[in-house]
Amino acid sequence: MVRDIGFEVEAPRKECDDPHCPFHGTLPLRGRIFNGIVIRQRMSDACVVRRDFLRYIPKYNRYERQHSNINCHVSPCIEISAGDAVKIAECRPISKTISFAVVELIESE
Repeated sequence: MVRDIGFEVEAPRKECDDPHCPFHGTLPLRGRIFNGIVIRQRMSDACVVRRDFLRYIPKYNRYERQHSNINCHVSPCIEISAGDAVKIAECRPISKTISFAVVELIESE
């Protein structure tokens, strides 16, 4: 049984028993939703997602490219690897650095 997480994403086909899974566990999602690219997956049940964005500089009337790295929880029912494009959503703090969860695999490398 897959739980409704509150916004339009494709539910994973696999089932898992992870309590921090947004689809099969009890992890509530709220707040911001980002797209990014997985750059590292060395931790168990976690990964690092790079998010690129533009920042406006009023003095020069131009934009500069910036990025941020976000630590995310990965449920066992979502299979990802480095280089994949994913959608992440904000959740309650799971650990010291993890406050986001991967909810959808957008494009596999």
